[in-house]
Amino acid sequence: MLKVNIQSFQYPNSDKEVLSQVSFQLKKGEHLAILGESGCGKSTLLHIIYGLLNLEKGKIFYGTKQLFGPSHNLIPGHDCMKLVSQEFNLMPYTSVAENVGEHLTRQDKVEDSKKIDEVLTTVGLLEIKEQKVTSLSGGQKQRVMLAKALVNAPEVFLLDEPFSSIDTLRKNQLRHSLFDYLKKHNIACITATHDAEEALSFSDMLLVLKDGKALQYGAPDQVYASATSVYEKGFFGEVSCIEAGILSDEELVLLPHELEVSAVATNFKVRIAQNYFKGSHYLVEANFNGKKVYFQNPEKIIEETVFLKLAP
Repeated sequence: MLKVNIQSFQYPNSDKEVLSQVSFQLKKGEHLAILGESGCGKSTLLHIIYGLLNLEKGKIFYGTKQLFGPSHNLIPGHDCMKLVSQEFNLMPYTSVAENVGEHLTRQDKVEDSKKIDEVLTTVGLLEIKEQKVTSLSGGQKQRVMLAKALVNAPEVFLLDEPFSSIDTLRKNQLRHSLFDYLKKHNIACITATHDAEEALSFSDMLLVLKDGKALQYGAPDQVYASATSVYEKGFFGEVSCIEAGILSDEELVLLPHELEVSAVATNFKVRIAQNYFKGSHYLVEANFNGKKVYFQNPEKIIEETVFLKLAP
């Protein structure tokens, strides 16, 4: 349905390349997560797809129709898409429901009301639909923006860090209800995020960006299993770099679950620095030759030193 091929992109009057050799396809109802650190080009990529920026070196197709930027369109943006960014574009002194229904046709008030209630239920705001937006928290305003973008049933939903202002408890509930809604209505979705848990749990495909270049693209479990660099693995937890000759003939980049305490002496004797309780386990910070090492353990470690080995 959506085909993106960006050979190169840089902003006008700038010599810095922001995106390079980024290509992917998105099917109807599919969810793609773009994972990367701040400044890697995630937001720029969404803005190009939505038509807010001109792409001179590359092409974007929606079906058989090529999509263009603002130089080709009187009003930037594509009718089949909605972009939800971290900026709030709301009417502060009107109600939540009025904001959400701002761009409905108003030809059938009963049907419009049903649509508004459905999307407000999805984002958990139905009970305050008559409340003025100016009295809402930042997280509630962000959810109003999501509902406002959903109510006209876009075919492609573009989300730029959509849960950044929402507390953890509400975020977990919202992600489940929102992505279930998109699947139910067969709406394709692209989410730009630095939250690896969100990217792994809710996406069908995962694109990892670094400095505007695609490091990996594939199913989340495949991307996770294929991660080798400090940058890639750093999204999934604390990283330990183990020099060659300690646990392997090669240098290793390991996540905490890839190390465990050894009952027998090994070449990897570490000094315990801190235990962090994680509920189901402890994350243990240790030192080895002046470098930090992280591993998981079922119980708090009270010994000063322990031997480590690779987990099976």
